[in-house]
Amino acid sequence: MSGSTGTKEQVLEQKLVDIRRHLHRNPELSNEEVETTAFIRRLLEEQNITILDVPLRTGLVAEIGGQQEGPTVALRADIDALPIQEETGLPYASVHPGKMHACGHDFHTASLLGAAVLLKQREQELKGTVRLVFQPAEEKAKGAAQVLDSGALAGVQAIFGLHNKPDLPVGTVGIKEGPLMAAADGFYIEVEGLSTHAAVPHAGIDPIVVSSHIITALQSIVSRSVNPLDSAVISVTKLHSGNAWNIIPDRAHLDGTIRTFDENVRAQVTERFEQVVKGVADAFGTKATIRWIEGPPPVLNDGKLAVIAEEAAELVGLDVVRPIPSSASEDFGFYQKNIPGVFVFVGTAGSQEWHHPAFDLDERALPGTAKLLASLADLALISIE
Repeated sequence: MSGSTGTKEQVLEQKLVDIRRHLHRNPELSNEEVETTAFIRRLLEEQNITILDVPLRTGLVAEIGGQQEGPTVALRADIDALPIQEETGLPYASVHPGKMHACGHDFHTASLLGAAVLLKQREQELKGTVRLVFQPAEEKAKGAAQVLDSGALAGVQAIFGLHNKPDLPVGTVGIKEGPLMAAADGFYIEVEGLSTHAAVPHAGIDPIVVSSHIITALQSIVSRSVNPLDSAVISVTKLHSGNAWNIIPDRAHLDGTIRTFDENVRAQVTERFEQVVKGVADAFGTKATIRWIEGPPPVLNDGKLAVIAEEAAELVGLDVVRPIPSSASEDFGFYQKNIPGVFVFVGTAGSQEWHHPAFDLDERALPGTAKLLASLADLALISIE
């Protein structure tokens, strides 16, 4: 990562901007990040950073330290893009139609590469080992499980990750213990009907009417079955039925998502959901079938590691704020079911939210984020017993 003039800090800052823009220009979708992985590998090899031999088709895991005895901690960045047509008009906009880094994973990757440089510079001083996880397929909620299955995190005692946050200013970092992001489960409901002419509805069973009652009844779960001090979201996002204006169809399909921040609430809502769907269908003399798409668990931050994260942020001059939990999901939660971990929100002052076709962020957050990740690893190594 060389080739510019100026102070070491200025050179690194410009290099991180260049890296982020290269990645932004060349997005790859989940489990297709072949060139992205090769690019990351080249940059790590330039720094003589050890790349571990783990069975991942895309993404990679590297390691710094080990010169002194101590714990092993991991830093994670996701590397995949989204199937979105970019509308930013930026000079470094995506060159691949229908693909875009609309969630800032290019920023995450560049930041972790910056942290790698900073950690490598003082490798001899590290009180243990830092594992760098460049994870594929976060947007499909598959990549974390792939990394865990590969064995790449064997022996890791703590893991840290982050996400850019457009509604936080540059120079701030959102840190809290406990729930930060939601579990996300998807559902597909098929409602059976009995087709008939629209003029004689009594001769059939209208799946559209049944579906409408299901949708209405589902809304009562959050308001009447979940403790008001807990949180849940049920959204029916798709309803499809019929293909003619004068025919009552024989079935209807409903799709949607459930978001929860607690595993007990997650199980409670799922159970009540099934009861409501079955009960409404029974009342209309028909049947409805549910197919579940189990998503990632909630992101639940370890209290002791959250304190370490706050100290690390303050050491590099970032202002710590208490973030509002997000109902969006993150497969980082899979790591936390196996390893104590903390996930933080880094302020990037964006004009649009995640997954918007005009999403962009303030690149001035890059050097501070790289320093934060390096500081997290450094402080965790000397704090974990």
